Formats: sequence, structure tokens, C-alpha cells
Amino acid sequence: MRSGTVWLVVLGLLSWFPLQAQAFRFQDVVEKARASAKSAYEAPATIPDFMANLSYDEYQSIRFDPDQSLWRDAGSRFQVMLIPAGKFYTRPVSLHVVDGEGVQSLPFEKSRFNVSDDALGKRIPADLGYAGLKLTFPFDGPGVANQFLVFAGASYFRGVSKETAFGLSGRGIAVDTGLPSGEEFPDFTEFWLERPAPDSDHMRIYALLDGPSVTGAYQFTVYPGGQTRMDVKARLFFRDSTELLGLAPLTSMFYYGENTPRPLGEWRPQVHDSDGLLIHDEQSGEWLWRPLINPERLATSYHQTGRVGGFGLIQRDTEFRHFEDLEARYERRPSAWVSAGGDWGEGHVVLVEIPTDDETNDNIVAFWSPGRPVNAGTTREFDYSVRFGGPDVADHPGGKVVNTFVGAGDRIGGGDQEGAYRVLVDFAGGALSELGAEAPVVSKVSGGEGVEVLEHFVEWVEPENLWRMSVLARPEPGRALQLRGFLTVDDDVATETWSYSLPAGTGLRKEL
Repeated sequence: MRSGTVWLVVLGLLSWFPLQAQAFRFQDVVEKARASAKSAYEAPATIPDFMANLSYDEYQSIRFDPDQSLWRDAGSRFQVMLIPAGKFYTRPVSLHVVDGEGVQSLPFEKSRFNVSDDALGKRIPADLGYAGLKLTFPFDGPGVANQFLVFAGASYFRGVSKETAFGLSGRGIAVDTGLPSGEEFPDFTEFWLERPAPDSDHMRIYALLDGPSVTGAYQFTVYPGGQTRMDVKARLFFRDSTELLGLAPLTSMFYYGENTPRPLGEWRPQVHDSDGLLIHDEQSGEWLWRPLINPERLATSYHQTGRVGGFGLIQRDTEFRHFEDLEARYERRPSAWVSAGGDWGEGHVVLVEIPTDDETNDNIVAFWSPGRPVNAGTTREFDYSVRFGGPDVADHPGGKVVNTFVGAGDRIGGGDQEGAYRVLVDFAGGALSELGAEAPVVSKVSGGEGVEVLEHFVEWVEPENLWRMSVLARPEPGRALQLRGFLTVDDDVATETWSYSLPAGTGLRKEL
């Protein structure tokens, strides 16, 4: 090969690789966020009313042409599909590509989309704008573009692994979520997509956050696979004081499950994207499992951590027969696990459960909060990773809660105590896997304020190869049933801690 040809090959390869030091850096986004925080907030421009008022079917008729995906012609493993503004997505975002040639803006082009409704196609503005992006990766083999990560709407993103389907979402930030004052929804307003090498196993995205109270710079380094991991760097600058700051928030849906009554007329056994909140406190070593509920009134709980190692919303139930929904396939919904980068200090993992009458509302939010207000003019820096995958995404080594059943404690099979609840909690895995039916497994149970624990004991459930903790407890009239429990073997903790809160008036028993 002649030397001139070699140089042409080298120059061609260099065009794939982002010359980050020369073209664009995370620090550039940080400085942009810092400068923006010094000026008054200006809400982003919105799309024309008729585009915002499209029906669901009309919006769905605007389809991105996969042949127009970024980097498709070059055979890249990572490709980018674009999302049109419209319907729910009323605030267009700015998109840029970072590569060896520098930073290029990505203008909106109607020709990238196929519109089945000709009349609608003519009305779509030529400068409508993009609402976000979808990343694809060949999970199913070369030449296949499987969607695995979506950024669209406020600061939301959704991810999946190879074996899961889209469900819960992550967010860049949560501001005053669940407070009477109302929640603020900052937006990712600008994205920079760093072009990866064709055979790369990861990709990097930068995003600028802007909202009335806060601006921010984000760097997402994404590794798709059996578990899809996102390494996140975030730098926040506060224009205004914030009462409840939520870091690394996750949003999901819980309509009903095994531990709640089934709504009248529903034939499916369960309907939820996630069935519990898992928390790991590195300081105490405790793993805590909190089954989700759909409350009649908004419920917010604070779980204190000395040094949070991680938390996540988990879909532990992966049996189709427990959902029986061929369309939604809830058993395939992903779990998400947030791992803190470094010591975030003392704080709380906050769980917000919002009432919902159907499965179309994401009514569950979980996030970490420093537990104190954040003042205007301050900054925050934090790093973390988010993993999307199956129920083992947290790599939890101990015995786990696999079922929570709740019923009245004053009927056959439940007990004879008026006003009480019978609660059954099944544990499996970890040290329990090696035990026989005669092993000395002991339950440790405590009740919250106003809750009397009448009895608790452990039984071996031979058909399911697990251990069942049975609790009979009675809350005072009008109080929530709040319980905590775990199992020990020879005085050693063998399981995670099960933590449960069931408000009064659930319909599970007659209220006194």
C-alpha cells in the first residue's frame, strides 16, 4: 500500500472519532449551565397549538424513516432515530453532533419522516423541531437496529437491556416532587451526540438542563447489553431555593398487585411496571425492600440512609401468568438500579406514591434527597450510574422478598382479631437456599407508631421452596399499618428488611 493511501485510510478513521479536546468537552456544557443560572429563566419556545392538540393516532402517524438514522450508511453499531415534536412533546430541543470535524447542529427536516395522513403532512411546519432522540444497537445481531434508550420530554429518559421491554423511566432531576407547592419539571433543552467509532461498545451524550429553579450539565456514557448501564456526571446550578431536591429520580407505574385489592371489573391478576423499591445503605449494610401500593391519597415516605450505596425500582415478578397481558407484557418490564458514585452523605431515599385509576399514569417516583433545602446561588456535583435490566440488576447477595400478601385478620385462615391484618411475606435466595425445612429460621418483626404486632412466625413452604413470614398486626383506628421484618438464622441476618406501609381505608377489611 502506498504512503498516500495509508494517510487517506488514517484520515478516514479519524473522522469517526470525536476529537473531544478540540471540538467539545463536558466542561463546555458546565460553563453554559453556569452562565445560564445567572440570568432569569426563559421558558422554551413551544410548538403550534394544532400540533400540541393532535390525537394519539395522528401523532403516531408521523413516523421517523429508519433509513434516515444518523450513521446508518457508515455501518455504525450505534445509530440515532429522531422524535418529532407534537402531542405530549411541546418543547423542541436543539441537537448537535460532535465528531472529528467539530460540532454540527442538526436542523429539523420533514423529509426524515413518513406521514400516513397526507393532509397532516402538509400542515407540519418546516421548522417544527425535534422532541428528542432514540438510540439503537444491534442486540439481535449485525444489521438489526434495536431501540434501547430514549430521551424525550422534560428531563426523562427510558432504557432497556437486551431481554427487557420499555417500561419505567429515569429523569435528570426532580424538584419538589410530591409537595403541596407543586412539582417543577426542568427540561433537557440541548443535546450533543458524540459520534462513536463504528465498532464501539459505548456512546456518550451531553445534555443541558434548564428550569425555573435550576440549570445543569449532564454527561451520559452509555453501555448497552445484558444490562444497559449509563454512567452519569451531573453539575447543578440553582437559580432559586428548592425545598426538596431529588437526585437520580426514577418514575414508574403501579396500578395494583398481589398485595392490593383488584379493581372492580379487572380480569388481569396484576398490573404494574415495578412492584417494589429496593434500597442499600452502605453504612449499616442493610438492604430494604418496600412493596409498592396505589394509595387513595398521595403518600410520601422517607427512608433515611447514612451512606446510600444504591436504590432502584424493581420488577421482581417476571411470570407471565401473574399478569396475563399479551399486549403490555408487564413481566418483561425492566428494573432500574442507581449506584451512587462516591459518598453522597446522609440523606433519604424518598418514595412518592400517587393515586391512579388506570395504568396510563406513571404514579410512582423514587429519588435520593440530601434531606434539607438547597439555597439559591449554590451548586451541586454528583456522579452515579443507572443500570436497566432484570430483577437481579442490583446484584443483591442476600435473601429476598418474593411475595407480599395482605388480608383481613378476622376470618378463617387469617385469624380472629377484629380490626387486624394478616400479612404473609415470602423470602427466598441467599443463605436460605441451603436450608432444610427444620432449619432454625426466626422472624424479627416490629410495628410503627400505633401498630400492635399480635403474632409472627415462620413456615417452610415446600411447594415453592421458600420461607414464609406470617404476621398478625392491628393498627389503631384511622392509622396506617406500618411494619418491618426480616429473617435470621442462628441470630445472623439472612434476608433483606421488608418494610411496608398500608394506609387506612384500603378495602381489605372493615374499618373500625
